[in-house]
Amino acid sequence: MEHSLRDRVRAGDPEAFGRLFDTFASTVHRHAVRVTGNWSTAEDVVSLTFLEAWRLRERVLAEGESLRPWLLGIATNVMRNMTRAARRHRDALARLPPAAPVPDFADEVTQRLADQEELVAAQRALSGMRRAEREVFTLCVWEGLDTAEAAEALGVTAGTVRVRLSRARKRLRALTDAERARMPAAARNPSVGVPTLARHTGEDRCAVDQCAEERRR
Repeated sequence: MEHSLRDRVRAGDPEAFGRLFDTFASTVHRHAVRVTGNWSTAEDVVSLTFLEAWRLRERVLAEGESLRPWLLGIATNVMRNMTRAARRHRDALARLPPAAPVPDFADEVTQRLADQEELVAAQRALSGMRRAEREVFTLCVWEGLDTAEAAEALGVTAGTVRVRLSRARKRLRALTDAERARMPAAARNPSVGVPTLARHTGEDRCAVDQCAEERRR
C-alpha cells in the first residue's frame, strides 16, 4: 500500500495527497508545536510543509517505507526558513520607533498556561544546543524516527545522526535540569502529551540513539 502511495504522490495524484495529509498532518503539527513552542506557528508549518511536499513530489524516492521521514524533513526545512524570516522581521522592527502600548490579554490563554510553561522550558533548553543537534533530537526522541529515517529526513548519514544525538543528549542533560529547576512546582509535573526534555535525558532511560529502533522490535 505504501509503495503504491509513493507512486501516486510522485505522479501528483490529488487523492493520494489528500490521503497523505489525513495520515500525517497531525504528526507534522505535533512536531512543529514541540519545536516552535507556538500552536499558531505550527499550523502555518503544516500548511507550508504540504505545499512544499506538492512542489517537491517528483523527488520522492521510488523505494522506501513510510513517507513520514520525508515530510518531517520538509517540515524541518520550513521551520529553518521561518526562523530566518522571523529574525529578519525582528531586525526590521528594531529599526522602527517604539510602538504604543497594547492591552494585556493574558487572561484569555490561562487554559493553556501549564502546557505553555512546559514548551517554554523546552524551548529554552533546546536553544542552548546547535541547530543540527536540536533537529536530530526532536526527530529521533520526540517523533521516534530511527537513525536511518532521521538521516533521510535531514539529508545526512546515519553516522552523523548518531554523533549529533550523542552530543545533544549530553548537552540537554545539564540544560534540562537547570531549566526545570526554574519552573513553578506545578509545571514540573506535566500533563500527559506535553513534550518534556527531562523524560529523555537520563542515563538509565532509553538510549536516545536506539530508542526508535527498540520501539520497532
